Order: sequence, then C-alpha cells, then structure tokens
Amino acid sequence: MISFLRDQVNFIRQVHQRFYTTGAILPSSRFLAHDTTRPLCQHKGPKRVLELGPGTGAVTRYIVKHINPDDQFDMVEINESFGEILKNRFLHDPDYKKVAAVSKVHVCPLQEFKADAPYDIIISGLPFNNFPAPLVEELVEASLKLLAPTGTYSFFEYMFMRPMRRAVTLGPDRKRLTEIEAILTKRFDKYRFQRDWVFMNVPPAWVQHLRFKGKDDK
Repeated sequence: MISFLRDQVNFIRQVHQRFYTTGAILPSSRFLAHDTTRPLCQHKGPKRVLELGPGTGAVTRYIVKHINPDDQFDMVEINESFGEILKNRFLHDPDYKKVAAVSKVHVCPLQEFKADAPYDIIISGLPFNNFPAPLVEELVEASLKLLAPTGTYSFFEYMFMRPMRRAVTLGPDRKRLTEIEAILTKRFDKYRFQRDWVFMNVPPAWVQHLRFKGKDDK
C-alpha cells in the first residue's frame, strides 16, 4: 500500500513537471488495464510483448501476470523517473520478480529502441494528443514496424478528447489536433478490428485494437 501511494505521488509530480510526455492526470484504472491487455490474455503459446510508455506501471502490473518463462517482455519508457520505478519493481515486487529474467526496461525514445525480432503483442500508453502531428506519424509507424504480421497493437486514448480540444482551441493547435485525427483515423480504417469503451477511468477512454489484415499491409 505504501509503495502504491508513493507511485501515485510520483506520477502526479511527473504530470506536473512533464505533462508533454505523461499525458494523463491519473494512472490508468484496472478496468482500462484489463481491456488494454485483452489480446495478451487471449494469446496462446510463447509470445513477445512490448509495452510503450508504461509510466509507473498501472498496465504493466496486469501484463506481468500473463508473462511466462518462454516469453520476452520489453518496456520502452522515455521518462527516467518512471523507468527507475519499473526497474525497482522487477527487483522487489513479487509479481514482477517472477518474470524479471525475461523482462527488460529500456529508458529511451521509441525511435531509438532496437528490437531483435517483431512482437506478437504491443501495448501503448503514448499520449499522442500531446505531440506534434509529424511525431505522432513517426511514433505510429515505428510501433507498427515492430509488430509481427499476426500480432496486435493496442493503445488507449481518452474519449472525444481531440474533438473537445479542437472546439476550444484556435490556430496552430487546432490544426495539429486535426492532423493527428487524420493520422490515427487512417490506421483505424485500415487495421482496427475492435474498440473497447472504458467508462471506469479518469477520464473515460477508448482502447483501440489494431491488427494487420494481410501480409502486404505493412
């Protein structure tokens, strides 16, 4: 309990200091974590799993429960403080320690991350709405390039956030949000096979699940 409260405080401190790369006002709820990890829970056999932007590990805690000795679990986190929290979890938290041998935290931008093979499951908490549109395009493409042909890419975003922000902003920021909407919608139209609505989260969120529809889609 003390560790949980300490992480909550650290998360809120990082939101205040670095909202650009954090993008949330509170850690993800267990309901959001459950829906985001659904493809992982349904996967049969050995698997390679990648989590992007895990933060303090609200979703990671659900992921580690489904990691087996034959799996590989990588996390890419740009925030150094969050990265240290995660690394300490694999040293001291019983659930994390069980899979420490097949897990690794990479503290770096996604664009600098080098993978030795594609991933069957990618789970992302990257706050796309905070980024410039070209960076969103770059991050989405980098994510999809890491995905195996039969893999799934799941990420969450807050419901109606872009339309609401566009309605109250003008000039360059409205243009940026419109461009982000176009970038993501293009991928939704091509790759999305499911969208979950999660109302028990602050704010309520969607989980977008993407999968390549054919071998030439990449």
